Amino acid sequence: MATPRILSGIKPTGKPHIGNYFGMMRPAIEWQDRGEAFYFIADYHALTTVRDPKSLREFSRGVALDFLACGLDPAKAVLFRQSDVPQVTELSWILSCVTPMPMLENCHAYKDHLANEKIPSHGLFAYPVLMAADILLYDSNVVPVGRDQKQHVEVTRDLAHKINALYGKILTVPEASILPETETIPGLDGRKMSKSYENTIELFPEEKALRKKIMSITTDSAAVEEPKEPATSSIVALYKLFASEADLRRMEDDFRAGGIGYGEFKKRLFEAVWAYFAPMRARREELARDPGEVDRVLKEGAQRAEAVAIITMQRIRHAIGLR
Repeated sequence: MATPRILSGIKPTGKPHIGNYFGMMRPAIEWQDRGEAFYFIADYHALTTVRDPKSLREFSRGVALDFLACGLDPAKAVLFRQSDVPQVTELSWILSCVTPMPMLENCHAYKDHLANEKIPSHGLFAYPVLMAADILLYDSNVVPVGRDQKQHVEVTRDLAHKINALYGKILTVPEASILPETETIPGLDGRKMSKSYENTIELFPEEKALRKKIMSITTDSAAVEEPKEPATSSIVALYKLFASEADLRRMEDDFRAGGIGYGEFKKRLFEAVWAYFAPMRARREELARDPGEVDRVLKEGAQRAEAVAIITMQRIRHAIGLR
């Protein structure tokens, strides 16, 4: 079987958080040993919400730093900024020309905006087409995504089939690889951890800031002496990501037994999170002291990505009648 080419991206709309790490970053790092991995920082996609240019640049660089600190190996995986490969916007336009409007009107982000009485931009409406271009430009076979992103891979497959039906088989039709963890990570308020909800726990805050965040996790009003249900607790759900099986069982047993307050459980969670990210935190501090290293990784990643993109676009342009 041929080596798969893997494609995934992350939007630089803020500092990466625990949900990003377990939902995308850690799986992506694991995937880098399974095939040719292409990982992009989706700064074009971020433009639908990030309006401050300084913030966008800082967020993009921060994502690169965090990814490298968490274990991404640029010798194994191609890490690059989406906007450093201009061919993606050309392919997005070509795909737009065969994209039925009802297909985009049925996409979740657009429907959610309408349901919340927001006025969507054309960028948000056409977001799935740009995402399709991201995937198809690199002849990707495998796209690891959360269940909430599966629809975008289905749109990509539909558009690839449309192009191939019109012009011959010039695009690789990708498969989604579903990452079930993405939807199970609760934020500070119990909802899914998301920057849009402002309920996130970032990967590398200062110790005091991390402690304050974790101590602010929403809980019910159960008294210290009362038994508590671990299955419905955000504290336990988060602790499960970081603790050993023995420590997790101990916390669950202590929940059911009563006599321990939520504050003590939050302290255990803080200690587990702080210890888990300690080696990555040290690596990030080392990388931050040498900004030229991050610049080099992103530049080389863009060159490697564009080399593939140029070949893909030559094939597409020839097939559809462009010079």
